[in-house]
Amino acid sequence: MDAFILQLLNGLDKGGAYALIALGLTLIFGTLGVVNFAHGAFFMLGAFCAVSMQKLLTISKHVKDDSITFFATYNDVPYLKLWFGDFGMKLIEYSVPLAILLTIPIMLLLGVALERGLIRHFYRRSAADQILVTFGLAIVLQEIIKAYFGANPIPTPAPDAVAGSAHVGAWLGLDDRETVGLFGINIERRFTIVFGIAVIVAGLAGTMYTPILPPDYHMGMEFLVLSFVVVVVGGMGSLPGAVAAGFLLGIIQSFASMNEIKAIIPGIDQVIIYLVAVVILLVRPRGLMGRKGLMED
Repeated sequence: MDAFILQLLNGLDKGGAYALIALGLTLIFGTLGVVNFAHGAFFMLGAFCAVSMQKLLTISKHVKDDSITFFATYNDVPYLKLWFGDFGMKLIEYSVPLAILLTIPIMLLLGVALERGLIRHFYRRSAADQILVTFGLAIVLQEIIKAYFGANPIPTPAPDAVAGSAHVGAWLGLDDRETVGLFGINIERRFTIVFGIAVIVAGLAGTMYTPILPPDYHMGMEFLVLSFVVVVVGGMGSLPGAVAAGFLLGIIQSFASMNEIKAIIPGIDQVIIYLVAVVILLVRPRGLMGRKGLMED
């Protein structure tokens, strides 16, 4: 029973992360109708916001080590420790939670700039055009990160990972394009807000995932696939569906990773999400909560 509860809690934690990763993607598609292949890159940028915060908090000064008298020895001591002592070291320890304060404004500004300068010109274009431009954008962002931070993963420890999700679109009354237009709302302005919020959500997911997976420049592509699986299983454009699918797949993967299960079917934990997705789509082609007519023309 204890093992069951442990796996269930682990699955809920993992499912919360999956739901948050997919939430921004389905928010953009459900409201704007854009197939966003740059979503994984936004996730990666959020992770590197945490890396940047850690680097910022650990800026150090060369301080002479007085314990060694035979020759001059200098150590790098963070300014926060010099200024605030133990409290400064505590701030460094909590660099990932503090990175949220950096992630939100950066991702919001990025989302607004991209929506106004690029994405809004592809609302009426084909899905193929949307995929090409957003995939190209993802590659550009990926190469910028690689050039600045390098190609190797950067460990970013934190006290506790935080994950969660929220039905953002319902709070704003922005579940779809038709609803927004019928209420006489300025569609272009609201779409900019929605895209900005979706980019923030993706960035926060990346920030919160850094203690689990050390960030590297190509991590976005890996999570892009996972994001689309969760979105498709939940139903294209359905925010509740993305949350439900995230928790469902997280719990199933958690139980599939038990040693007893892997002893019977080796490697099942690596493919179980995709097997479940195939089964669900065979039974319900629109996903768990997909809307009729979406992506069916």
